[in-house]
Amino acid sequence: MEFSRNSRRLDLQKMQEHTLDLLVIGGGITGAGVALQAAASGLDTGLIEMQDFAEGTSSRSTKLVHGGLRYLKQFDVEVVADTVSERAVVQRIAPHIPKPDPMLLPVYDEPGSTFSLFRLKVAMDLYDLLANVTNTPFANKMLTKEEVLAKAPGLKEEGLIGGGFYLDFRNNDARLVIENIKRAHQDGAYIASHVKAEGFLYDEAGKVAGVTARDLLTDEVIEIKARLVINTTGPWSDEVRNLSNGPDVHQMRPTKGVHLVVDSSRIKVDQPTYFDTGLGDGRMIFVLPRENKTYFGTTDTDYTGDLAHPRVTQEDVDYLISIVNNRFPDAYLTIDDIESGWVGLRPLLSGNSASDYNGGNSGKISDESFDNLIGTVKAYLVDEKTREDVESAVKTLEGSLSEKTLDPSAVSRGSSLERDDNGLITLAGGKITDYRKMAQGAMELILSILREEFERSFSLINSATYPVSGGEINSANVDKELDAFAQLGILKGLSPEEARYLANLYGSNVPTVYALAETVQQAAGLSLADTLSLHYAMSHEMALTPVDFFLRRTNYMLFKREQVDALVEPVLAEMAAYYGWSAEEQAAQAQDLAEALAENDLAHLKQKN
Repeated sequence: MEFSRNSRRLDLQKMQEHTLDLLVIGGGITGAGVALQAAASGLDTGLIEMQDFAEGTSSRSTKLVHGGLRYLKQFDVEVVADTVSERAVVQRIAPHIPKPDPMLLPVYDEPGSTFSLFRLKVAMDLYDLLANVTNTPFANKMLTKEEVLAKAPGLKEEGLIGGGFYLDFRNNDARLVIENIKRAHQDGAYIASHVKAEGFLYDEAGKVAGVTARDLLTDEVIEIKARLVINTTGPWSDEVRNLSNGPDVHQMRPTKGVHLVVDSSRIKVDQPTYFDTGLGDGRMIFVLPRENKTYFGTTDTDYTGDLAHPRVTQEDVDYLISIVNNRFPDAYLTIDDIESGWVGLRPLLSGNSASDYNGGNSGKISDESFDNLIGTVKAYLVDEKTREDVESAVKTLEGSLSEKTLDPSAVSRGSSLERDDNGLITLAGGKITDYRKMAQGAMELILSILREEFERSFSLINSATYPVSGGEINSANVDKELDAFAQLGILKGLSPEEARYLANLYGSNVPTVYALAETVQQAAGLSLADTLSLHYAMSHEMALTPVDFFLRRTNYMLFKREQVDALVEPVLAEMAAYYGWSAEEQAAQAQDLAEALAENDLAHLKQKN
């Protein structure tokens, strides 16, 4: 189904022609999840996003679908239980996106260590129990020092006493967003990027009844009427909320997370690796392989600057490089080794201390509760206790665990779902793994309001089994099905590597990508695979700029940076021909891309060194 600049224009017209049941403001993962469930449930749905989809936050994560083992360092068991169950759901509805990628966690004998070997074993066993992978090939393993070094030969030996190996999943965050967006559009939602909400419309009772918005491509101001409006703008939640006639709200506490990319020849890890900083600051750092690169992060610092333009600072780089060089003492990384970097803002809620990236400070557990839990888990593992016994021990944990109980306004831990007196609904906070559950909670509220206040009744779909676009694949047989799709690409003239890459990127949509070979001529300077990917991005994924294509529809800018320079002119030329850009517009797009690449390359820091 076409999802393009042309469909954007038509959808904006339709949004202005009648009253929607629901207007979603914000096209990150939260808004995408709400739009999918709303459209699939039959609501007359619209979504506007002021930037590109996922541009603000949802393309800037650590690119993992976490099971949340880190939360077990304070035994926030409920968080892990929620997270692993939702991770399984995401794997089922988007099977081409999350991929199992077991994580190595080395343990060092040093002050401030998160885990001792004993505590790590207990945490991993409990994690496996919650994830239902005990006695499967994905079950955790304790490793000796020698086994840890065999898996990560460059790791620092001094102080290393062993480690663990446990299940986690890699993710393509921006692809997860666009696949939700595409499914919503396929199911009838009207969707447009680069449209900014600037104010609200109200009915006679002073209730929000739509928005005034600006089409940032034409500068036209439009009105969109809707029975209900939901604000899913992440770090911008307070700003959008405060455009309304309600009291000012200051709910969000954004934090900044930075990740840096180097070539795998500088640091090579064969699996994701997760370790303490070694600074005694209670934080942990990821080092992860992707596309023949290695990336590492993340920082987690409070942020009060421009929400749209956070930047990597010298302090961020120094912090991460010093930690990685300490753990990989032969690396000797400098800023000149950094090929790409990205910074994102996490939409955390004020006062939610357990929602930070590393689990936060969740308080203390009494020795009696801790010993009871450990004893119960150990007994379970030798079939002397039942799963119900473990769950009972979990429920009776004592202490001030900050996320132990769910806030009445939350639909997942660390989230908030509120309806202001003026009728505006805001869904904020949460974690990317929880997005579907958050959307479901919001939809339950939305459907009840539509029924009670507008006499409009709908049945909510079962979103736990409803696939995103590209997700119509048997989640129990993903690799074989993707291999079969790849064979179709080989028949179209692609190399096996290219066909497999596209199959993994697009899932069950890849035959549509391959079919473009019948109508699209290979572009000068581009491979057939890149030509097909670019045209699919423009015609089926509303990629309006080269940055959209290089950064969010593909990962070229982040993980194939050395290839991008040669592709810049061919991509600009092909997009200019497709969109009919003038010479001035093409030059402006080239300038925007050059600025994005400079930011990606950390040019503002490298020039100072």
